[in-house]
Formats: sequence, C-alpha cells, structure tokens
Amino acid sequence: MAVAEPAVAEDAGRAWRLRGAATPYLLLAPALLALAAVSLYPIFYGIRASFHRYRYGIDMGSAGTQNYVNVYHDPVFWQAVKTTAKFVVIAVSIETLLGLALALLVARELRFASWIRVSLILPMTIAPVVVGVIWRLLFASDIGIVNPLFSWFGLAQPNVLAHGTSAFLGLVAVDTWEWTPLIFLILLAGLHSMPQDPLEAAQVDGAGRVQAFFHHTLPLLKPVLLVAIVLRTIDAVGTFDQVFVLTKGGPGTSTQLISIYSYNTAFLFTQYGQAMAMLIALLACLLLLMAAAVRFMRRTSEAVA
Repeated sequence: MAVAEPAVAEDAGRAWRLRGAATPYLLLAPALLALAAVSLYPIFYGIRASFHRYRYGIDMGSAGTQNYVNVYHDPVFWQAVKTTAKFVVIAVSIETLLGLALALLVARELRFASWIRVSLILPMTIAPVVVGVIWRLLFASDIGIVNPLFSWFGLAQPNVLAHGTSAFLGLVAVDTWEWTPLIFLILLAGLHSMPQDPLEAAQVDGAGRVQAFFHHTLPLLKPVLLVAIVLRTIDAVGTFDQVFVLTKGGPGTSTQLISIYSYNTAFLFTQYGQAMAMLIALLACLLLLMAAAVRFMRRTSEAVA
C-alpha cells in the first residue's frame, strides 16, 4: 500500500497537469470556431467556386482550370495587378516615411505629445466608406475645397477625380492620410520599447543625432519596421472601400485595383468563378510574399540579437 499511494498521487498529478494544459485551448475553442466560420469557410468556398462555371449566378457545373486560364490571358487583369502594385508601393512607402518621422517626433516627449497622438490616430478610427465620402466632397469640382485652394495660390484647378493621373494620386493621398497613423503607432511602440543603453553610450562617445539614428536606432527598430510594412502591404492590396466610393476604378481603368476588377467581374458580369480565380491567385501570391517576409524578419531579428 505504501508503494501504491505515491503512484496514485503521481497519476493524479499528471492528470491535473494535462487538464491545466488543455484548459487554454478549450477556452479558445469557441473563438476558433467563430473565426473558422467567418474566414476559413469563405476561403474553401471560394476555392471551390474558382473551379466552377456560373451563368447569371447559377452554378453550371465544373469548369476545371478554365477560369484560371481565362484570368491568365486577361489583359485587363494584368493591368489591374500593375495598378495595384504601383498603388501599394507608392502608398506604403510614403506612409512608412511619414509614420517613422512622426514617431521620432512624438517619442521626444513634447509638451502636447498626448494631444498630438490623439489627433494623429483619429483618421484611422473613421470607417473607410466614410473616409471615401469625406474626400469625395473635398475633391468635388463644384462644392469641394481643393479646387478653390489651388485657385487661391494662383494655380490651375486640378479637378482631381476627372483625370487618370490626378485621380490615382488622390487615392494615394487618401490612403496616406488614413493609414499613416497605423505605422506611426507601431513604430512609436517600438521606439518606447527600445533599450536606451546603446543610444546613451553613443551620445557619450560623441555621436550626433543623425549618426545615432542610422547606426543605433534604425537597426534596433528594423524588426518592428518590417512588421509594420508587411501588415500595411497586405492591407493595402485589398483596398476597396475608398476606391469604390471615390472613383469606382475610373476614369477609365486608371484606378482599377484588383479588388475593384474582381468585384466588377463577379457582380456586374456575373462571372463568379473567374472572379474567385483572380482572388485565389492573388491570395496565393500574398501567402508566398508573407512567407518570404517572415523568413526575412526572423533573420533580421537574429542578426539584431
């Protein structure tokens, strides 16, 4: 009996540990099920739909890989991909530079730093559709303030949404205004969590602010900066609301991003299978880019450590 009692106690302890280890997963199970219902199911349904042929919204049966072949040979699709890539590169680059500059400025603990943070975050809290409506009113040629502002400075009125190049640059400006705060917040958190010993040592050694930034601050901030760029890039690829409200892809196809073109293909031309094929192909490319970015971030983190 004396030998059996420790064994029973050990089994009870093991069971208790297993139960404690399983408890977090059981608590997460409802949220995981809800997440699967709203994200995984649409993805699997989209993959299935990309291999089917539709006519006026009715499933006409399997189409094999014909939808992907049609997408590959569609010049409008590749033009939309090119426009999307140009939009993402320009917008994310500007947002990164502005977000970094603002984070460095606010991190210096200015007198009204808290009010500056709140004012910078406000654009990000507005719904994208509302942002589109606000800027459509600002860009309007009759009641907007952009044309009168240019006239006041003695410049020609741009009529932003009436021309391809100006409409594209207007979308970049709207996206920059709305989403620079996201990168600003991420980088500001990174600056506040950064160890100060290397910077203080650099100042003792006589390094200036520019030297300290490029040789100490930027290398330490690089992992956080990469995370911000990757998150913003993924989000920018799927930009839809502002473009749909402001231009619907026009004038012509100058602002037709892949999200707008897939929407038109699905709901205007009722080619659901081809639209799904576009989005699934885009999702596959994004997953590859994410995998490469994560691998690069791991190497960067190891190098910094």
